[in-house]
Amino acid sequence: MQAVNYYIVVEKIKEEPKKVAGLILTENVDSDNRYIKAKVISAGNLVEGIKNGGIVYYDKHAGHGIHWDDKLYQVIRIQDVVLVE
Repeated sequence: MQAVNYYIVVEKIKEEPKKVAGLILTENVDSDNRYIKAKVISAGNLVEGIKNGGIVYYDKHAGHGIHWDDKLYQVIRIQDVVLVE
């Protein structure tokens, strides 16, 4: 699977549940976090500064899901990326 142009295919990274004052917060409770951490599976040929296998944060409302080999990936645009690790 290869992304084209300014698109990036990413796989969400499951964050460990957080503990706050003895309470465990799951993904669903952490609604203040607007950004999702993901691993880059494929970066398009026009994308600069993002490598395959890298870690990015992107807006949780961005892109759309795609099933490939029984896994769910997100297809996002380069402008939806807010941080590169």
